[in-house]
Amino acid sequence: MRITVSASPALRTQFFPDLDRLLALGDVHLVDDHADLPAALPGTRVLVTSWGAPALGRELLDLAPELRLLAHTGATVKPFVTGESWARGVRVTQAGAGMARSVAEAALAFTLASLYRLQRFDHAMRSGAEWAAASEAPPRHEILGCRIGVVGASRTGRAYIELVRALGAEVAVHDPYYEGSVGLDELLSTSMVVALHAPVLPETRHMIGARELALMPDGAVLVNTARSWLVDQEALLAELRTGRLDAALDVFDEEPLPTDHPFRRLPNVLLTPHRAAGTVECYRRLGDIVIGEIGRFAAGLPLEHEVTAEMLSRMG
Repeated sequence: MRITVSASPALRTQFFPDLDRLLALGDVHLVDDHADLPAALPGTRVLVTSWGAPALGRELLDLAPELRLLAHTGATVKPFVTGESWARGVRVTQAGAGMARSVAEAALAFTLASLYRLQRFDHAMRSGAEWAAASEAPPRHEILGCRIGVVGASRTGRAYIELVRALGAEVAVHDPYYEGSVGLDELLSTSMVVALHAPVLPETRHMIGARELALMPDGAVLVNTARSWLVDQEALLAELRTGRLDAALDVFDEEPLPTDHPFRRLPNVLLTPHRAAGTVECYRRLGDIVIGEIGRFAAGLPLEHEVTAEMLSRMG
């Protein structure tokens, strides 16, 4: 069984530090650059993709008549699969479950840092503010008993809920598929922290805009480790400039975030460069899931993380 892995050497080492486990499953062909993928497709039965790989449209599928499994090392497969993939009998699986814990922990770190206003203190200390001025901040809060609103009970959302509840937070959830879901307006107006974990869907585009941000209490925090798609970034910037809210952001409309972007200068904003999932343990889990799925495929067993065409419309 020919297995083609399309990923940079650096990523491949993170996903598969023990390449022998993958080699035990078949004849492995390594593609260092996605641009070289077409030449590697003939004879491929299993294709392992990483971020930036091209979509499996008609042209590429014509080069891979024996392809039967696409195994993506990340979460969303929307950039890689097409209706033509399933029409030709290519099954699809992904490793998104391996990212849930690391992103949830990053969101928890954002939550704790923001409740204690660490970003404001850090900004003041680094900018040369006098000690007394650097000590000034809005009221700080413990997570114990804190009302936290979670928008989206995704895998990551559920992992985050488990973490904050373990620390004593009072959690409200807005998700149409979650039992006990509350309305978005109620969640926003009653939560000290609002953490976004919803998928990228047409109906979630800018679900947090100027009206929604205005509902949040003074001193509340918006945490976004999901996608900037969910937030009207200009409305968020306008609200943050008033100093009324704080935010912790890992995702942006434009990435890389320009060096002169106003977000970078605001003392009430904690920023990371879209790296919430980038732990050593996360990458290894992603690789382990892919290896497990290929092994099940080879043995004729059900896949544990299969994505069907019907599922795609509800996935981010």
